[in-house]
Amino acid sequence: MAEKTLLVSKINNGTVIDHIPPGKSFKVLSILNIDSRISYTVTVAVHVMSRKGGFKDIVKIEDRFLQRDELDRISMVAPGATISIIKNYEIVEKFTVKIPEEIVGIVNCPNQNCISNSKEPVKARFIVRSQKPIVIQCFYCQKQLSDSEIVANL
Repeated sequence: MAEKTLLVSKINNGTVIDHIPPGKSFKVLSILNIDSRISYTVTVAVHVMSRKGGFKDIVKIEDRFLQRDELDRISMVAPGATISIIKNYEIVEKFTVKIPEEIVGIVNCPNQNCISNSKEPVKARFIVRSQKPIVIQCFYCQKQLSDSEIVANL
């Protein structure tokens, strides 16, 4: 029996986000503000068999390159995701997103009494306490958040 392969077309220029945990590609799209109003091509593959075993999601974004804060946000929902920068159909840069040691202005503190939620000009600031599983702690009120709480407060 011939092997069946799902073919997703290459992109000329843009960004490929690979090795996203299954089902998390929709949160990645949300982080990047990708919705029906976009004017560029986005390809989303959900629950695709990985060569390494298991399943993954993939997002390909034509003619868009990500900013540092977007990569940091992606690292919160898809730690270990691979980013490939494509130019003229070739990978010119490839790297894995890393969770920063300190997270500033990316995750909101769910503690309504935290100073970061007051009228003071203070950005939410978290220190990473654990990478696997991811646990972060508010610098101001000491509230700890696990992965599901982080995703809910992005």
